[in-house]
Amino acid sequence: MRTRVKICGITRVEDALAAIELGADAIGLVFYESSPRHVQLHQAAKIVAALPPFVSVVGLFVDATAGQIREVLTHVRLDVLQFHGDESAEFCRQFNTPYLKAVRVRLETNLVQYATDYADARALLLDAFAEGIPGGTGHSFDWSLIPKGLTRPIILAGGLNAGNVTEAIRQVRPYAVDVSGGVEREKGIKDADKIAAFIRGVGNGQV
Repeated sequence: MRTRVKICGITRVEDALAAIELGADAIGLVFYESSPRHVQLHQAAKIVAALPPFVSVVGLFVDATAGQIREVLTHVRLDVLQFHGDESAEFCRQFNTPYLKAVRVRLETNLVQYATDYADARALLLDAFAEGIPGGTGHSFDWSLIPKGLTRPIILAGGLNAGNVTEAIRQVRPYAVDVSGGVEREKGIKDADKIAAFIRGVGNGQV
């Protein structure tokens, strides 16, 4: 099965369109104010309005209130919600929108339990653990910590770039990969050449 690609932390229309033209399946919009890739509602709506059909739009939240999430959903078409904080499964499912649960992986992380607790998540997004940082650390984690046969699909994130994504896919065989900093010129500004190289690396991992 083909590994899907999500380019996260999009802040500009031109970056979204470049990512899609180069082969990305989904883009990620960050609605977390502490992130350097945070996008305002009017920016997000403008980006989404410019997208061609059959592109998934994922909204990333970190311990946002239900009201804040509903406010975003009122103004921006989101196909999937991505929760990066301590949100419970009950909280995640209340918006009647497909969701992903991000897990910051370290040695003691019980991914089997996460897959059980978030059984209605469309996938678990596995990211690197860093104290006090909910994601976007730019670091990878030990992929051997991922147990075989999880009951939820895996989206692999954390420090991926054109140099390591081929091996990541060969080792983990994830449903999708998620990249942000690894395809940037600066935080929040994507580099089309890096996106192209990353997507070539994804393709190489599947042969």
